[in-house]
Amino acid sequence: MTYRRFMPSLVLAVGVLLVGSTAVLAQGRSSVLLDRFTPGEWELRSREGRGEPQRLCVRDARRFIQMRHAGQKCGQTVIEDGPDEITVQYTCPGNGYGRTHIRRETDDLWQIESQGIAQGRPFTFDAEVRRVGRCKA
Repeated sequence: MTYRRFMPSLVLAVGVLLVGSTAVLAQGRSSVLLDRFTPGEWELRSREGRGEPQRLCVRDARRFIQMRHAGQKCGQTVIEDGPDEITVQYTCPGNGYGRTHIRRETDDLWQIESQGIAQGRPFTFDAEVRRVGRCKA
């Protein structure tokens, strides 16, 4: 009878621990997919055909998670983390939120799909990134 009284609290505590440990993965800790990333110069091409391709020096694939909230401190929760894809939800208090799915086709070609709210407006972001070499200086 005593166990039943504490069971809801125990379930809640375990749930908080699981969510907390998952969120840590996206914030610089171990990830099955992101740890396989090869740093270098990557070319980002919008799949909607918007704008010219951009060249970025990328040292960590975690940069791809918050493309529309770059540099902001956001809480992240990993929804899925496998050898070839990851899905992360993130919330930036007072600045919006997003959900990003990254899929690895090859070591040098990855697909990014993201959507959410940034600066009070909805966004969608669909692009491919291709490694084109080493970073210049």
